[in-house]
Amino acid sequence: MQFKTGLSLLLLILFSLTAFAQKTYVFFGSYNWDKTEKGLYVYALDTVSGRLAKVSTLSNVLNPSYLTLSPGGGFVYSVTDSKTPDAGSVSSYKFDAAKGTLSFINSQLSQGENPVYVAVHPGGEWLAAANYTQGSVTVYHLGTDGTIGKPVQNFQYQEGSVNPKRQEKSHVHAAVFSPDGNYLFLPDLGSDKIRCYSFHQNAVKPLQGGPLPFIPTTTGGGPRHLAFHPNGKWAYCMEEIAGAVSVYNYANGTLQPVQRVFTHPEDLKSDDYEGSDVHISPDGKFLYASNRRKQNNIAIYSIDTEGQLTLLAYEPTHGEHPRTFTIDPSGNFIIVANVNSGTATVLKRDKKTGLLKYTGHKVSIKNVTTVQARVYN
Repeated sequence: MQFKTGLSLLLLILFSLTAFAQKTYVFFGSYNWDKTEKGLYVYALDTVSGRLAKVSTLSNVLNPSYLTLSPGGGFVYSVTDSKTPDAGSVSSYKFDAAKGTLSFINSQLSQGENPVYVAVHPGGEWLAAANYTQGSVTVYHLGTDGTIGKPVQNFQYQEGSVNPKRQEKSHVHAAVFSPDGNYLFLPDLGSDKIRCYSFHQNAVKPLQGGPLPFIPTTTGGGPRHLAFHPNGKWAYCMEEIAGAVSVYNYANGTLQPVQRVFTHPEDLKSDDYEGSDVHISPDGKFLYASNRRKQNNIAIYSIDTEGQLTLLAYEPTHGEHPRTFTIDPSGNFIIVANVNSGTATVLKRDKKTGLLKYTGHKVSIKNVTTVQARVYN
C-alpha cells in the first residue's frame, strides 16, 4: 500500500513539473498601417484562469493581418502590406520560446494585392499565401532556418459570381492544406468555388492538377475559411456572405457536400450577419463559427458520428467584429481577435458540453486581426 502511495505521489510530482515547464504562447497580428507602430504581439496564456500577459511586441512590419506557425513552432509567418496596392508580401520571424520574442528573418512579395492568409505545409518545407484582391495563390519553398525563398508558383483567377458588390471577380480568401499534405484547397469567395490542387512536396513546382479543379459551393455564399476534422474524413467551410457552414465528406482531394447550416437565426437580414472563421475542438466533438456585424458571437455546434452539425448555442465574443479566433492546444479556451473594438477576449470552453463562457479576461490590441496559440516546453 505504501509503495502504491509513494508511486502515485511521484507521478503527481513529475506531472506537475512537466506542466510547470510548459508555457502556452498566444500570437497576435494587426492592422497597424504604419511600420513604426507595433504590429505583432506575443502573450502568455494562463491555462488555469485564461488570463493573457504581454511578453513582447514587434514593429517595423506593416499590416500583419494573418499569421501562422511552423509545425515545430520555431518560426512565425505572416502576410504583410495587406490592402496596400502592389505591395503584398509574406514575412518570416524566428521565435525564441525561452525569451518569448520574435525576430525578423526575411520577406518576399506575395505576387498579388492584399494577401489575407498564409499556411505552412505539414512537412514544414513549403508556404502558400492567398491574395484576396488579386484572386491568386503563391507558393514558396522554406529553408530550414525559416527563410522564405522566392516564389516558385503563382496562379491567378478571374471569374466572379452573382453578387456584384462582393463577387465581381475572384477573391481567394484562404489556402488550406489537407491533413496529409497531399492537396491544397483555396476557398474563393469571389467565384463561389473551393479550388483544389494536388501537392507534390518533392517537386520543384509542387502545385499540380487535382482530381477536380474546383468544388462548386452555394451560389452567392462566398466561401472564406476551411477546416478539416481531426479524423481527416470531414471538412467544414465557412461562407462569409451567406453566414453559413457547409459540411463535406473528404477523401483523396475531393469534397462531397452533405449538409449546410446557417450560423445565424434565419430571420436576420443580410446586413445583420457576416461569417468569418471556423474551428473544430481538439477532440473533434464540437465546431465553432464566428459571426460579425450585428451578431459579434460564436455559434456552437455538436458534431455527430457522421460529421454533421447540430446547433447548441451562441456566445457573444464581448468585442466587435471577431475576424478570427483560435482554440488553445489544451482545448480549455477560445481566444478571439475583435478588430473593430481592438480587443482580444478569452472564452472558457466546457469540454463536455462544448459551451462557452466569458472569463472576463481581455487585452487591448489596436486593430487586432489574427490569433494563434501553441504550447512550448
